[in-house]
Formats: sequence, C-alpha cells, structure tokens
Amino acid sequence: MKDATYWIKMLDLKMHPEGGYFKETYRSDEIISKKFLPQRFDGDRAFATCIYYLLNRTDFSAFHEINQDEVWHFYDGSSLTIHIIDQNGNYSHAKLGRDLENGESFQKVVNANSLFAAAVSDIKSYSLVGCTVAPGFDYKDFKMPVRSKLVDQYPQHKEIIEKFTK
Repeated sequence: MKDATYWIKMLDLKMHPEGGYFKETYRSDEIISKKFLPQRFDGDRAFATCIYYLLNRTDFSAFHEINQDEVWHFYDGSSLTIHIIDQNGNYSHAKLGRDLENGESFQKVVNANSLFAAAVSDIKSYSLVGCTVAPGFDYKDFKMPVRSKLVDQYPQHKEIIEKFTK
C-alpha cells in the first residue's frame, strides 16, 4: 500500500508555507490583464493554476485566504476536512473523500476571500488532493493571519481557529 512518503517522492512534493506538501503541476501560459480583473488583484494573473497537495497524519493546512476561488479535488488516502469561515464570519466544513453516501465529495469549491484550513480525518493516514485556482495563484494573493488577529475578529470560532493556526 502506498503511503505519504511514497507520494511525496513520486510527485516531488515540497513543504508548503501553510503546512503539508505541494507541487505546482499547471500554470496557464495565457494571462488575464490586471485591467480585466477585480480591484483586489494588483497585477496580471494566469488564467488558472493547479497543484498536488498532501497532508500527512497530524499535518494541517493553517487558516489562510486567497483572492481567488479554489477548487479542491480528492485523489487518495484518508478523507480530509476543509474548515471555512466566510466573509460574513459564518463557519462551515466540507469532507473530501470517496464515501459519497456519508456526505464526502470528490470536489469542494472554497470561495474567494474565505478563510480556510484543512486536516486529515484519519491521523494514522494521509490525504492527497489537488487544488485548482482561477485566476491563477500568486503569492501576492495569499494571506495567513496570525491566531490572535483571527480570534479577535471571530471570537465565536476561537476553538477551531486555535486548532488550525500556527
């Protein structure tokens, strides 16, 4: 049976700033000019980008936000839970995985400017997923607020914020 180490080596994954491992697999050669993008973008962007993303055991993706919608795709391992705090401060979560009869899904869209975090459901396993971002991802669009700021902003979600921030 394949494990996280196998996938990290096979896919040449590297550490990600928010936690876990990743590798960009696609960046569109075509560009959307800044003048055609919403004001939240400070420059041109690729049409779309894709990555492989892996969380192993107790790894987690810390709460962060980006300016774009992000589509998560499930590939292998344990199911994964995505925790979301939308722009209005509402909390929700979604499970990515194979068990569709019990509420898991192969895909989940996280809307632009939502805070989100993720963790492996079975801490004895791993989750291998993919993420597609449009317009394409740029680190200028990435924000990972500190725990104290998020708790001040969303005190009603203190427990989940403390669990998934660094």
